[in-house]
Amino acid sequence: MNSRFWTAAGVAAGIVASAALAPAQAKTLKECAAQWDQMKAANQTGGMKYRDFTKQCMSGAAPAPSTPVTAAPAPTTAAPAPAAGAATPTATGKTGRQAMIARERACGADWKADKAAGRIPAGQKWPQYWSECDKRKKAQGM
Repeated sequence: MNSRFWTAAGVAAGIVASAALAPAQAKTLKECAAQWDQMKAANQTGGMKYRDFTKQCMSGAAPAPSTPVTAAPAPTTAAPAPAAGAATPTATGKTGRQAMIARERACGADWKADKAAGRIPAGQKWPQYWSECDKRKKAQGM
């Protein structure tokens, strides 16, 4: 028999052999995504990343659902002081960067309203307005 020619029986045997190597429990990406959504909704992902989960799920290995992560009971003592150099929350409970972004967005809304009402002095641009508004918002405790 010449090895260059495939026989129907040889091709069929190859297909059956490769099918036997594929796991019987392998799922499609769509099925794995649905399972991930269910596990995530039930808080059972256990810190596993979606990409790792789908690889495991599609390979046929049963991803071990972890136990749900429950919230720890609230401490009865006062909270410890923040570490030196750590961002301390402002009066609104936000860190410095978050507070700055909130002030910038609020000033942006003020800018649009003042500009539409004609209350912006002639020649004043956004950087000057932002500087004044930021100082004003900080003084207000924002």
